[in-house]
This record gives sequence, structure tokens and C-alpha cells, in this order.
Amino acid sequence: MKKAIIYIPNKNPMQSGLAKNNKWILEFKTQDPTKNPLMGWESSNDTLTELRLEFSSKELAINYANKKKIDYELIEPRKRKIVKKSYADNFIK
Repeated sequence: MKKAIIYIPNKNPMQSGLAKNNKWILEFKTQDPTKNPLMGWESSNDTLTELRLEFSSKELAINYANKKKIDYELIEPRKRKIVKKSYADNFIK
């Protein structure tokens, strides 16, 4: 049985904006990981791990997984704490 993860990827650390942060990703987990004896890298004969599907909403990703009979693990995004600061706070103590 295929297993997948549904999540929203983290934003790029080189960017401060939150644009394009609303796509849900469905990625398949590796079923038979093996270790390359020469380089020590993890590899697999399973080509589904190379597949990465993007969805505009969580419901679409879940519906797709249910329709294709894919077992999935849903990782909910954490809510970001926004602390409002003022420039004057740097000088008041």
C-alpha cells in the first residue's frame, strides 16, 4: 500500500514574505530504502518518491488521496506568532 504525507512546505529562509505559501504538497514515503555502500547515500527502487503533487487546498489533496486509495499522514501547519514591534521600542527601557 502506498503511503504519503500531505503538508504545506516551509517558506524559504532567504525570503521574509509569506506569498506563495498556500500550496499543499502530497509526497510519497520511501517504501524500501537501501544504503549505497560506496557513498553512504540512501536510495530506493521506488520511483513514487520522486513524485511531488501540488494542490491549492487541503481538501483537494485529501480527496485525491482517498480517490486513489493512498494512505496519508496529514501534517497541519503551525500558526505563526506575529509580535508587533515599534521602532521606538529599541530606545525605550
